[in-house]
Amino acid sequence: MESRTAEWLRQSDYDMDTADYMYGGNRYFYAVFMCHLAIEKALKGLFYERLREIPPKTHSLIYLLNRIGIKPPEELGRFIVKLSEASIPTRYPEDLARLQEQYTDTIVKEFLAKGKDVIHWIRQQL
Repeated sequence: MESRTAEWLRQSDYDMDTADYMYGGNRYFYAVFMCHLAIEKALKGLFYERLREIPPKTHSLIYLLNRIGIKPPEELGRFIVKLSEASIPTRYPEDLARLQEQYTDTIVKEFLAKGKDVIHWIRQQL
C-alpha cells in the first residue's frame, strides 16, 4: 500500500472515531457529517491506490466511486446514496432545530454502523 493511501485511511479512521465521539456527545448530525467525511477519505485512499492519481477535491461519494470504477453491493450502495443526500444539510445546516429533530439517536446509530460497513468494504477493495 502506498504511503499516501495509508494516510488517507488513517484520516478516515480518525474521522470515524470523531463520528463516534460526536454520537456519544449527542451531536448527532455532526456524527453523520463525520461519517460522510470518513467514507470520503477512505474512497480517496482507494482512488489513489487504484489510479495513482491525486484524488479530486470533491465531496461526492458517488463521483469518487464512478471515477474509481467500482460498484458497492446493493445495500451499501443505497446507504451511500442516503448519506450523500444528508451531506449538504449536515455540512451547511439551514435550520439547526430541524436537523436535531431529524437525526435522532436511533437513526444516527444506524448511519454509523452502515458507514463502518462501507469503510470495511472499501478496505477490502485495496
